[in-house]
Amino acid sequence: MSNNNTIAGWVLAGGIAALGFSIVSSKYFHAGKHERPEVMGYVIEGVESSDGAADAGPSIETLLQTADIAAGEKVFSKCAACHTINQGGANGIGPNLWGAMGKPHGHVAGFAYSDALKSVPGNWDWEGMNAWLTSPRAYAPGTKMTFAGLGKAEDRANLMVYLNAQGSNLPLPAAPVAEEAPAEGDEAEAAGTEEPAEGAEAAEGAEAAPAE
Repeated sequence: MSNNNTIAGWVLAGGIAALGFSIVSSKYFHAGKHERPEVMGYVIEGVESSDGAADAGPSIETLLQTADIAAGEKVFSKCAACHTINQGGANGIGPNLWGAMGKPHGHVAGFAYSDALKSVPGNWDWEGMNAWLTSPRAYAPGTKMTFAGLGKAEDRANLMVYLNAQGSNLPLPAAPVAEEAPAEGDEAEAAGTEEPAEGAEAAEGAEAAPAE
């Protein structure tokens, strides 16, 4: 009986020792290592995702006045995988874009445009091309075009003047005229020319009228 108690005691002591060794070794070998937290980081206020978001700022008409053709050619490199733009160039995944500005949607003969794009009325004017480059799927829902769009208005303006220089040469749209705030002197003058109150008019009339 005493032997059984002794054996059980040694087994229990061995188990406790093994558990303690396991805990100590785990802490030792993980020392200095950074564990991946279950919740990754925290939200930083003021940071927005750029997916599908067009930036706010000057109108596209204003940006077109100072757009850069050379910069637009660099932006076009994103399109070159699907489009050619040289005169008489072959169609690729997308149609050849020589002289596209000002032409009707689906104007390239022999290219299989989607019904969604062919059903869009009008021509490739500045407004339409800007909307298309912002989001092809929004401009022509159901289009086969997989390009997500250009979120930066400056990139769209530069690309459009480059496209326009390749066989189109449409006149630039007029930039909107900013309304000027009235000068301080004009405000003071306007305030000084306010019409007199009704009571004051009545009093002047009574003084000027002759006695009966």
